[in-house]
Amino acid sequence: MTSLRVILGDQLSRSISALQGAVPGRDVILMVEVQEEAVYVGHHKKKIAFILAAMRAFADALRAEGFAVDYVKMDDPANSGCFGGELERAIARHRPDGLVLTEASEWRVVQMQRAWVDTLDLPIHLLADNRFICDTPRFRAWAQGRKTFVMEHFYRDMRRLTGLLMDGDQPAGGRWNFDHDNRKPAKHDLFLQMPRRFEPDARTQEVLSLVDQRFGHHFGDLEPFWFATTQAQAEAARDHFIANHLPRFGETQDAMLDGQPFLNHAVLALYFNIGLLEPLDVCRRAEAAWQAGHAPLAAVEGFIRQIIGWREYVRGIYWLHAPDYANANYFGVGRPLPDLYWTGQTKMACMRAAIGQTRKEAYAHHIQRLMVTGNFALLAGLDPHDVHEWYLSVYADAFEWVEVPNTIGMALFADGGIMASKPYAASGAYINRMSDYCAGCSYDPNVKAGPRACPFNPLYWDFIGRNEDKLAGNPRMGPVFATWRKMGEARRAEIKADAARILEALDHGRL
Repeated sequence: MTSLRVILGDQLSRSISALQGAVPGRDVILMVEVQEEAVYVGHHKKKIAFILAAMRAFADALRAEGFAVDYVKMDDPANSGCFGGELERAIARHRPDGLVLTEASEWRVVQMQRAWVDTLDLPIHLLADNRFICDTPRFRAWAQGRKTFVMEHFYRDMRRLTGLLMDGDQPAGGRWNFDHDNRKPAKHDLFLQMPRRFEPDARTQEVLSLVDQRFGHHFGDLEPFWFATTQAQAEAARDHFIANHLPRFGETQDAMLDGQPFLNHAVLALYFNIGLLEPLDVCRRAEAAWQAGHAPLAAVEGFIRQIIGWREYVRGIYWLHAPDYANANYFGVGRPLPDLYWTGQTKMACMRAAIGQTRKEAYAHHIQRLMVTGNFALLAGLDPHDVHEWYLSVYADAFEWVEVPNTIGMALFADGGIMASKPYAASGAYINRMSDYCAGCSYDPNVKAGPRACPFNPLYWDFIGRNEDKLAGNPRMGPVFATWRKMGEARRAEIKADAARILEALDHGRL
């Protein structure tokens, strides 16, 4: 019995369910580069290059094991440009006895796979995605009957399930969460190492040329390109992080410094999300670093929480609420995404820095995404779906299952509180406290009104005022609304006028 085993571009794991039981010399592995996946949103050039180069490297690794790999490149003249067309052509070529697939990570592709089950005239085995610790049925069981989905509660269950950082049935160190010891501002460090970088080999260079020719008009810089594209390289990047950055990861995880986009962040999510690294394996290695005395418990706990807590949690939320989640709009806003999100051209130093490095690196860390570009989008009332598509486009680690909950739920509160207990809204004071951006800005975070005021300041209070009916009953917002109600009419009118002036400048590219 010959099976045609289909591997998607984010399923580049040797242990993926579709490859379990595959036999070299009997089964055929199908991998295709399809135009529609590169353009359904305008993905960053680096993101496209990363996925294609990693796909080609994975195909070569399978061939080295003796597998027959039917690999269709994007510039193949016969390439139909879509999954369905390439699957039909492959079935005609190989006449398999059946298909074996792993469920895709995104709703729209799973729907495509399920349609194949209904329409193709041969047996199809659509297997669960086994790359996650908490599968979808387990998350649904955890969520059943809950009025709120508190990530901290889920995280503790994942700690118990995996045994990570556990002392019997109690958390190591006597606490589940060491945030109090983490999240400090950072200072510039001339000796801070960069994430592990890799020179493009001939295979990757070929991909870079393809992307430059086909997608040169897409957002972002294509070169320098330094991402890992093989499992061995991703593992080297993992080891580099644990050796050089994990010890200080926690204390600087929320800090922002101009000209230092990476600080002590791992920059491993892109490798997790396409299968080059196994998340649980990386967590166990981080735990071993703590046990060996190489990294403090607070740093290791913070890192592990982002993986077995946050990463698993957002995937569960996505599948619990798909497909409508991406269209949520709790505040009913609709301001179009302004050009500065694409150009980075603005007098606001924090936005310029976050978007500028996104253009260059296809990367920004979680606080830049949440508290700079996301916070601004929330306060300015940008259309949530526009913002969602921007985040999905511009980051190399962005796939819908992880990006939609983080954007719609966390950054924009567009889900009305499914994920977050209150909006992550903040004035310029937060950015000033956690970064050095404000020192070189045309605006002043200490000025509350007038043309010199940091735009986050009037926009914050304007957001509070115009959403009083939706947020005043939130118990965590009580002190904020108490302050708002104590403001005189003159101050409220000043805030409204300043916010209107800022939004007009935003709409006309003058902010």
